[in-house]
Amino acid sequence: MNENNEPYRHSHNRELTGLLLLSLMLTACVTATPTAVPPTAIPPAPTATSPVPVKPTTLPSPLATPTFAPSPLAAPANTFVSKPSSHTTESGFVCPEPQPRVEVKSAQLNLFVWAEYVPADIVECFEVVYGITVNQSDYSSNEEMYAKLAAGGSTFDVAQPSDYIIEVMIRTGLLQKLDQAQLPNLANIDPIYRAAPGDPTGEYLAPYQVGTESIVYNADTVKEPLVSWRDLWRPDLTGRLVFVDDARYVIGLTLLSAGYDPNTTDPKVLETIKPKLIDLIKQVRVFDSDSPKNALIAGDVDAGFVYNGEAFLAARENPALTYVYPTEGTLFYQDGYGLVKDAPHPDAAYAWFNYALQADVAWLTLRDYPYTNANRAALEYAKTATFKVKDADGNEVSPAELYAAYIASPITNPPAEVIQNGYAMRDVGDALPLYDQLWTEVKTGH
Repeated sequence: MNENNEPYRHSHNRELTGLLLLSLMLTACVTATPTAVPPTAIPPAPTATSPVPVKPTTLPSPLATPTFAPSPLAAPANTFVSKPSSHTTESGFVCPEPQPRVEVKSAQLNLFVWAEYVPADIVECFEVVYGITVNQSDYSSNEEMYAKLAAGGSTFDVAQPSDYIIEVMIRTGLLQKLDQAQLPNLANIDPIYRAAPGDPTGEYLAPYQVGTESIVYNADTVKEPLVSWRDLWRPDLTGRLVFVDDARYVIGLTLLSAGYDPNTTDPKVLETIKPKLIDLIKQVRVFDSDSPKNALIAGDVDAGFVYNGEAFLAARENPALTYVYPTEGTLFYQDGYGLVKDAPHPDAAYAWFNYALQADVAWLTLRDYPYTNANRAALEYAKTATFKVKDADGNEVSPAELYAAYIASPITNPPAEVIQNGYAMRDVGDALPLYDQLWTEVKTGH
């Protein structure tokens, strides 16, 4: 996540009154040149708890819901009144006072989060209002984060897992259950997103954002529209693609393009799509999970597979950049903050959770990382806030203006049928080493 307040950046949706959209969908990120993770880095789930799907499964609960109308907030939105502190960030943002203020004795907080994803003003404000030093480390893939925590000896307090890795971390004991009594601001989260896929009981994560990973193309330079995952193999796109470096998702889209379940556990199916995956990798000019929009904006590539927040920001720079939901079904994610096993500063972690969930703080993702924000109260707050802030380019903009753009865009607010026909990546249990091996082989050419 950008530590220099990059454009309004990193998002799964909404309208708070009745706009069709699940009010925020499923997040996250990765960096160029992935770190190869040994097949044994993530242990498989016990067979007894890892049923093998026999056919493609659509997006699991809570996204596959028949009702997409916004859920009511736990309390009327107008009961919240922002209280400015005496602190102003380097960008000129006036830091809100914590509501509630959590008692903290620790002097430090160690964050381990996705790169280019957490607004710098949130981190800076937390430091000054609490007098706590935040030590932030970034990662570019779930596997990179998991491998570091699983190696032991970690001093991290908070991690930011997404998708299938949430299930793995809970299963392997790398996350602690959250004390709900210490998290009053969880009430700000839209009930649809309160329990993320991977955390079905909502006991381990404080939800952050949701989003899609899908196709984007430049309508000025790609004359034939892209409508299907299969289109990414078109000869005219050779060497013209940017991809997020996300193994499970790239393998997932390849499986979908061939008519298979993106969460398959069948070794024969994975072996079958290997040649197709190799051909796809040859199409890609650059892998960049931190900021794939840069290659699109610069014109270095003409299409790609990116996060919706990146596509949203790229389209602001160049309206010809078109985001597509493939006919086979798009891919969704959701992430959140979790308390790491043996966290040395749990009191500071709970203070961070509550502050990051606060309405007048959480809206900053609309400016910096506009994926779909799961925080219903933050969207309500932004909807009517007319004060001005500066974006990364120095432009004056109000939260209300950012909210309006966010709500109006099908990139951040996908149609209901897109959500119903979408897929989330799940823990594949015993088959996980097969995915690791497949990705390593196709990326290294062995």
